[in-house]
Amino acid sequence: MSDRLEVSWDEYHRLIEALAVQVHESGWMPDAILCMARGGLRVGDVFSRVFRLPLGVLFSSSYRERAGQERGELRIGAQIASVSALPQGRWLLVDDLADSGGTLEGVLPWLRDRHPQMRELRTGVLWTKDGSRFKPDYSVAGVPASCWIAQPFELYDAMSLQALCARVSAAGRS
Repeated sequence: MSDRLEVSWDEYHRLIEALAVQVHESGWMPDAILCMARGGLRVGDVFSRVFRLPLGVLFSSSYRERAGQERGELRIGAQIASVSALPQGRWLLVDDLADSGGTLEGVLPWLRDRHPQMRELRTGVLWTKDGSRFKPDYSVAGVPASCWIAQPFELYDAMSLQALCARVSAAGRS
């Protein structure tokens, strides 16, 4: 495998669906879905819809430099965003990737300290990199540690609003 994995929208959605099936077939049923923003937003949205469960969003950031391609210090949002408090019981935390494992390792104690209503937590990701310190409960694909996964939405990381307007105009949809 090369050092770069290009992922289309179709493949991205197929991976999300495969992860949902993996969780379902495990026989474990969460009471709520919690997704990591930004990489896990789409995963969490699909899971919330197909499992018909409340969705919470936890904002964190570690990839901010060089158009989102260089890891920095982990920052975790002050609270979980949700329409109402997530229910007591089993929560499934979803994200796109377990890279070094630092984000998931950092978030788990934060959740346990601040959300005692969470009785059990499992994790699911689309990809796990070789050498990740954190091993999710559910993962669809493994990739080499050196591989950059080019997800279909990454084009927006370096796109200006002016470039987006030009792109839409060129496509004839203004």
